[in-house]
Amino acid sequence: MQAVTLSLYRFDSLATRLWAFGQMATARFALKALPEIGFFKLCGSGTGEGFTPIPNTGVYAILATWPDAGTARRVMAEARVFRRYASVSSESCTLYLGSRSARGAWSGQAPFETSDAPIDGPIAALTRATLKPSIALRFWRRVPDISQVIGEDPNVMFKIGVGEVPLLHQVTFSIWPDAATMAAFARADGPHARAIRAVREERWFSEELYARFSVDDVTGTWDGRVPLQTTKKA
Repeated sequence: MQAVTLSLYRFDSLATRLWAFGQMATARFALKALPEIGFFKLCGSGTGEGFTPIPNTGVYAILATWPDAGTARRVMAEARVFRRYASVSSESCTLYLGSRSARGAWSGQAPFETSDAPIDGPIAALTRATLKPSIALRFWRRVPDISQVIGEDPNVMFKIGVGEVPLLHQVTFSIWPDAATMAAFARADGPHARAIRAVREERWFSEELYARFSVDDVTGTWDGRVPLQTTKKA
C-alpha cells in the first residue's frame, strides 16, 4: 500500500540556511534520480508555524509518496539526499502517513492512492491550494485569524503551514485525535468556516486538493517534541 512521508527540517545557522535554500533548486534532481520515489514536492515555510506570507528561511519540508512504508524507510535511511538533509539540519521529523481520502489535484496530478482501511488513532488533514493572484491579499488577511483559532483548539495535536511558491501555493497540515474532533472544528462557525465559504463563493483557488491520512509513525522531533505527544490540555 502506498506510503506518504512528510519530512520537516530546521536550520539554525546562516550557513545551513543558505544550504537549505539552495537545495530548493538542486535537491529535486537527486530526488528524481531515486527510482522508488513517486510524487514529491520541496516546500518552504512561513514564519511562526508557517501560516504567514513572510518566508521562514529556517524551516523546509519534503513531501513524497512511496510504494510502501518499508521502501520509504529504507530509501530515506540510505539515500544521500535525505541523509544530507538530516545531517545539516539542527532538528528533523518525518511523519509516515497512509492516505484514506483525497479529492482535487496537485500540479495537475492526483498523487495519493487511497485506502478504505479504518483509521485507528490520530487523523491528519492536508490541504493544498494554488491561489489566484487577484485574491492573494484577501486570503492572507484571513490566515492569522484561522491559525489562532486552530492553535487555541485543545484537540489539535500538531499543525504547520508550508508551500512551494511564496504567497501563491499554500499547504496546511494538521493532526487531530480522531475524525470527530477534526470535523467539529471544520463545522464550527468562525474564521475558518467563513474562509471556506468565501473560497467556494468567490472561487479563490485555481487548483486545490484535500486529503486525509492515518498517522502510522513518527520519527524525530519538532520543537523538541514528538508531534503525536503534543495534544494540549483543555
